[in-house]
Amino acid sequence: MLIEFKNISKSFDATQALKDVSFKVTEGKILGLLGENGAGKSTLMNILGGVFPPTAGIVTIDGVDYESLNADIAFDLGISFIHQELNLVNDLKVYENLFLNHELTKFGFLSKQTMIKRSKDVFEQMNIDINPEDYIKDIDTSRKQMVEIAKALLYESKVIIFDEPTTALTDTEIQTLFKLMRDFKARGISSIYISHKMPEIFEICDTYVVLRDGHFIQEGYIKDINERIATELLVGKAINQDRVYVEDIEPAEVVFEVKNFTCKPNFYDVNFSVSKGEVLAITGLFGDGRGELSEALFGAREIDSGELFINGKKIDKISIPKIIKSGVTMIQRDRKERSVISLMNIGDNLSMPSYKFKNKSSLITKKESKTRFDENKELFKIKANSYKDGITTLSGGNQQKVMFGRWHELDSDIYILDNPTQGIDVGAKGEIYELIDILSKEGKTVIVFTSEFPEIQKIAHRCIVMYRGRINKIFHRDDLNEVDVMYYSTGSNIKEERI
Repeated sequence: MLIEFKNISKSFDATQALKDVSFKVTEGKILGLLGENGAGKSTLMNILGGVFPPTAGIVTIDGVDYESLNADIAFDLGISFIHQELNLVNDLKVYENLFLNHELTKFGFLSKQTMIKRSKDVFEQMNIDINPEDYIKDIDTSRKQMVEIAKALLYESKVIIFDEPTTALTDTEIQTLFKLMRDFKARGISSIYISHKMPEIFEICDTYVVLRDGHFIQEGYIKDINERIATELLVGKAINQDRVYVEDIEPAEVVFEVKNFTCKPNFYDVNFSVSKGEVLAITGLFGDGRGELSEALFGAREIDSGELFINGKKIDKISIPKIIKSGVTMIQRDRKERSVISLMNIGDNLSMPSYKFKNKSSLITKKESKTRFDENKELFKIKANSYKDGITTLSGGNQQKVMFGRWHELDSDIYILDNPTQGIDVGAKGEIYELIDILSKEGKTVIVFTSEFPEIQKIAHRCIVMYRGRINKIFHRDDLNEVDVMYYSTGSNIKEERI
């Protein structure tokens, strides 16, 4: 399938998301669509996927001009869109999600067993173990992402749009995805791959297109550029990718201490402490218990045993309200499911903790919401026009900045950040790292859960490496290197000890 975007523009009220964008997507190639958050990538792909029409311009598909597509036309043409924010119904089973709106019937009745079998066949083809009869709510995020990808296989797509598909995937699952994409290419299926992870772009893509602020900037073959050139094209200027953001700190009092935290079967006997102004990274591989530990520290997951001390005071009967009132806030992973309230506007999303824990009045004023929005827009460089705009009108990265602003409003002493730069471009990542540095200099304590080693190098004073629910190693900043972190993440030292 040959796709050509001709002079595509798109406006949302006063916001110009795309401005006269033109380029081609050739058959049987993997195109890397590059750009910062708010560059217009997802907007352009939503036009191709029939989510909304362009304000101006034409999409030509195999020689046929379309002034506007809709989801049904895009589906019939063989265009699949795997969204960054998962579009699955948690209360339906896996196979029901796969066939949603395209159910198989016989004599007017649902062909349940046929749909289950076809689902199993697709998962076998993908070499992943997912039970089609499990409910979506009962499988983890990485498996949900693979269910989304399975739809493209199920419906024999001709063009597949991948919007940040690897955010929640393990390294093994990423390689499974890449193998599928190469198989697609061999069968003449085109892929449009959107990712902020440059190593992935250079590993899997054949060609690239760069968008910036809604404008087409450049296109070409991946082999003709490198990661530094690509990054400079994204942001329009050179970026020091070797920069370390946090500075060394003097020894200070312990403000957050965990003793013998256990939550079977997720983590066991976790012990660590964090000092005032320190940035502590916690890392590992899939199944290491990090996600469950982050929830337990914030009171969102009940522990079997253990103690938590904040500013020297033991916290009895740990709960979210008690943790927040003790001066701890958290930015969670998977913002769509855990943080963003999609039916509310930006102002209300930004203000939720303040309404609950800071507001002395029972009334909410427009003036207060506007002031809060204006301050956070400037601080976090949020690309938005008004606090009244819907939160879903923002790009994923800008939504994440709103989440940062939400909790920054409480001026807490301790910040728990779970994958804080998930789905955020390289420029916005730098802004988040700068904020972490500012918090550290202000004497705030930051605990960052992340699987990205370059991120750890840039921001952490110390790093805890977990393996199968236990702390396997603690590195101080001067001893950090990627090989050793991976060594302890995989439990290689434990195998040696057993020999």
